[in-house]
Amino acid sequence: MSQVAAVLGDLRDESEELDRLVGALDPGRWSAATPAPGWDVARQIAHLTWTDEVALLAATDADAFAGEVARAARAPGTFVDRGAEEIAAAHTPQTLLARWREGRERLAAVLRDAPEGTRIPWYGPPMSIASMATARLMETWAHGQDIADALGTVRAPTDRLRHIARIGVRARDYAYLVRGLTAPGEEFRVELDAPGGATVAFGPEGAAQRVTGPLLDFCLLVTQRAHRDDLAVRAVGPDADQWLGIAQAFAGPPGQGRARREGGA
Repeated sequence: MSQVAAVLGDLRDESEELDRLVGALDPGRWSAATPAPGWDVARQIAHLTWTDEVALLAATDADAFAGEVARAARAPGTFVDRGAEEIAAAHTPQTLLARWREGRERLAAVLRDAPEGTRIPWYGPPMSIASMATARLMETWAHGQDIADALGTVRAPTDRLRHIARIGVRARDYAYLVRGLTAPGEEFRVELDAPGGATVAFGPEGAAQRVTGPLLDFCLLVTQRAHRDDLAVRAVGPDADQWLGIAQAFAGPPGQGRARREGGA
């Protein structure tokens, strides 16, 4: 199985898991507040819908997507929120769910059929097909976590988290860049305990600075879905320790992250 096919399969499974969660909700629960300020369940699904549709546009009409980039440049702090808000306001839960399903299926089909070596324009550097699919998986999981938290649902971690961890590790230097900091010159070793008992590892084995912990906790950290103090991710070395305080797997400015749990250590 190719890398693209593997990632697309995991993206499908992640999307279907979230679909089962929201698809069974009473309409009134779509207005439940999530941990993201101002975002209810409907807004979270609207955001995924908007991003899938923009990614589809980027993959199929580069000129039209360039217009979207220009509009984003005129309102860099609000264009993402505005896209989600407009879609959420235009739909009932039932029609929003249908639009999300249609959009993600159309995007998956385009990514699956794209010629090898295709590069998709994006708001930052162009992305490979596998990278675009991985980014969609990361967002689906992260916003799904917001929804699960809002509903009081505990999701079982899966090996799909390895894709998110990989983005988090690859985005290490970006996390420094967006904060005006200089990234360390040396690589770190990252060793994470996957749900099935295997170890997911990145970086040279002999690296002096290391990060260890559960795969789930690392993904919660780099997507800023939990406060570092509430997670079992540990660093060896001052640079690795600094990174855990600023890590992010997503593009754009640093997020505010989550508050520490009340009564946490």
